[in-house]
Amino acid sequence: MQNILVHICCSVDSHYFLQKMQKDFPNAKLIGFFYDPNIHPYSEYYLRLLDVQRSCKKLGIELVEGEYDYDAWIDAVRGLENEPEKGARCSVCFDSRFEISAKKAQELGCNYFTSTLLTSPKKSIEQLKQSGDQLANRFGIQFLAPNYRQKNGTQEQNILAKEAKLYRQNYCGCLYALKQQREQQNRLLDELFCPVSKQIQPNSIEAKIELYKKRLELEEQGANYEIIKNRFLNWRLLFGIVKEKKKPILTHILPYSTLKNSYSRGKVERAINGVYYFSRDEIKFITLEHYNTLGNREYRSIKELLESPPRFEEELAIRSQIVHSPFDLSAIFVVQEVPKSKVELKVETKVYEDVKEELLILNTP
Repeated sequence: MQNILVHICCSVDSHYFLQKMQKDFPNAKLIGFFYDPNIHPYSEYYLRLLDVQRSCKKLGIELVEGEYDYDAWIDAVRGLENEPEKGARCSVCFDSRFEISAKKAQELGCNYFTSTLLTSPKKSIEQLKQSGDQLANRFGIQFLAPNYRQKNGTQEQNILAKEAKLYRQNYCGCLYALKQQREQQNRLLDELFCPVSKQIQPNSIEAKIELYKKRLELEEQGANYEIIKNRFLNWRLLFGIVKEKKKPILTHILPYSTLKNSYSRGKVERAINGVYYFSRDEIKFITLEHYNTLGNREYRSIKELLESPPRFEEELAIRSQIVHSPFDLSAIFVVQEVPKSKVELKVETKVYEDVKEELLILNTP
């Protein structure tokens, strides 16, 4: 009986590739091997692993997870950070992952090994085959390089991924390819944003993990659902500081707070229903006590709020009680006590169009 180790990069590629392999090698035992230390950040790696686990379970294929040795991968591609896609960095990346895959194949007694990277339209089949063949010769096994892209294979793969509700990542995986891709798209590198507070941001990788874990729960319960996409206005806080008499004061900044020129200076002029209005730039202050009242919370200090804030959606609900339009981008600062002297503020944010997935639970007839 043939044993074939299949290196897996992601579910979109593997779900199609594995089914083709099952058809072409009906008497072989396929073993999936998820070894991708190139994927960054780790949360993205974990999200892709979750989806590969789901895919392999559906297909009845054993899955082995390799080590996430990211530091070793970084060392391997050092000096090749600016190489383009399909360049020298990719060759080193394939070699390092294929070497470990070949070792694992030998360890598990497999006669062959292959990789789902072969179905990726962003990868060179010839480049992959050359790397695989060299390593196969070293370890005394064979590398299989079927071309499942031909005869509308890529189109079939995309249709199958949609039908199976797979997670479709929007970058190759490595930090350097991500940076290059986002620069070409003139898009924010929000995949790398994670607040110190660990609050889950809209359409962040962490938010996607929550969604796809919920998807697994629904499937275990036998519930019907759909994953839909919505266009929305996203926001990220890059930097924020408030100073009174040149001394920083602890401040929590509510979501969707923006300043036109990132800097402002002035003083609080008046208070209306617990909201303190600044002299410039539509800025507003509220006390922690008022924040607690609006959000039904019991925070004792700004430090406690900064370290463990409510969910993003809950803070939006608090914001909606202060400003009365979903299109209002006024900066709102939460402080222990409202400053009485002149204040300097600097806030750098990004507000941008984005698309996010959402789960819809369907009513059963």
